[in-house]
Amino acid sequence: MENITTVNEFLLLELTSTQELQPVLFMTLLIIYMIDLFGNGSILVVVISEPKLYTPMYFFLGNLSCLDICYSSVTLPILMANLLSAHKAISFLGCITQLHFFHFLGCTESILLAIMGFDRFVAICYPLRYTVIMNLKVCILLATVAWITSFFYALMHSVMTARLNFCHSLKLNYFFCDVKPLLELACGDIRLNQWLIFIVTGSLSMAACFLTFLSYLYIIGFLLFKNRTCRGLHKALSTCASHFMVVSLFYGTVGLTYIPPASATSVSQGRYVAVIHTTVTSLLNPLIYTLRNKEVKLALKRVFGRKLKLSV
Repeated sequence: MENITTVNEFLLLELTSTQELQPVLFMTLLIIYMIDLFGNGSILVVVISEPKLYTPMYFFLGNLSCLDICYSSVTLPILMANLLSAHKAISFLGCITQLHFFHFLGCTESILLAIMGFDRFVAICYPLRYTVIMNLKVCILLATVAWITSFFYALMHSVMTARLNFCHSLKLNYFFCDVKPLLELACGDIRLNQWLIFIVTGSLSMAACFLTFLSYLYIIGFLLFKNRTCRGLHKALSTCASHFMVVSLFYGTVGLTYIPPASATSVSQGRYVAVIHTTVTSLLNPLIYTLRNKEVKLALKRVFGRKLKLSV
């Protein structure tokens, strides 16, 4: 009979065992986190305070910026704290909470990216009907569905993981709490948890990925086979290429983390991919989606220009 352990906390894996590298990694993560907060925070402030940006596209971009701030805040502060701490531990409740919000926000982002792809598809392929199709009620409904669906998806994983018994070492082979590394420490039957990752997580990810790429592929096809000016075609294709890069990075890292079976080898490879997934994607989103946009640049100047005048 396996020795079932009462779990109060888990020990997290350190990013590096080399003491000299820990301050360097801490400063790197801190800079990334500050840029992430500033970039996404600026976009969120501008989208809320600038009436000219009250459009469906910027409504969803505001949601994405808010999400990215929260998403990086789920993992990066704990990663940085553990670089400076000798006791790299997280409580059982804190671990399950982190797992829940990691999946909640990750799933929301995948659905939002699909919605944003559909929004661009309607705007480019059906410009005259855009305001009718993507009206305010539809936008709020789509965003609400994304957040609520993701919440219950994450709740499923957090509840099913919290009910497991742990009978092995309580040291996670991971930098933060996630389902697959926790399954390594569990005893008893974990087949249901593995099937939930394979079927539910896989199905949601593949469906959102398929719909996102389908929207952009349809846009490219529409532009190539319609008589448009070279300048307009180049601009649209450039935008789609940028969006493709973010979407590919997001789903590429998700696939490398969750598609392989829950084995020690896959977890070992996936933990580094997960760090890229939670840091680089959130950092790129404001750069790709908004800061390259002339409307956003002008809005940033207006909003922060007004604030500077008021402070003077």
